[in-house]
Amino acid sequence: MKLLLTSAGVKNASIQNALVELLGKPIAESRALCIPTAAYGNPMITPDGPWRFISGTSHLPMVGLGWKSVGVLELTALPSIGAERWVPWVREADVLLVGGGDATYLCHWMRECGLAELLPSLPETVWVGLSAGSMVLTPRVGKEFVEWPAHAGDDSTLGIVDFSIFPHLGMNTMEEAEKWVAAIGVPGYAIDDDTAIKVTDGEVEVVSEGQWKLLTP
Repeated sequence: MKLLLTSAGVKNASIQNALVELLGKPIAESRALCIPTAAYGNPMITPDGPWRFISGTSHLPMVGLGWKSVGVLELTALPSIGAERWVPWVREADVLLVGGGDATYLCHWMRECGLAELLPSLPETVWVGLSAGSMVLTPRVGKEFVEWPAHAGDDSTLGIVDFSIFPHLGMNTMEEAEKWVAAIGVPGYAIDDDTAIKVTDGEVEVVSEGQWKLLTP
């Protein structure tokens, strides 16, 4: 897939330009599916959080960017309806907009429903992650970012990329990020909410109007 891994959505013109470049066409001509699942794994998020994400009224720009169409893909529902129904929806989408919450909960349901297995067959689809929606593609998120009680002690995620992400730099400190990367044992990007990581064909590019740092353990 083509990846745009953000801390807080498409927050500035540089990140939006990177998104359009990955899409290969304007946002207004692109079909999106939004995935709110991660929110339900974080006990601090109330039901209005997923609603704001889905409705495009969140202050974290994702769904409300002016897409040609937007549908909702709730991963917890997919095992009960069968792959023959939902896989075509994913294949027809230009972009998957993946909201924040708990990355380990999102990882669990991506595996449970079969989306994780499907991803390698979607080379032209763009994955736009927001916080946990970005972190789920990394090898580990760090114990600091595991809020789902069922996964206490296990911070492993999908490992589609070979680096981890420490989001919301500014709200979280660089000192905390240094301790985090030492504990997880893999390289990681500390990024603020004006930064995204763009990945195409294995090439990693940082897109930023803010602060970021590549950290090594």
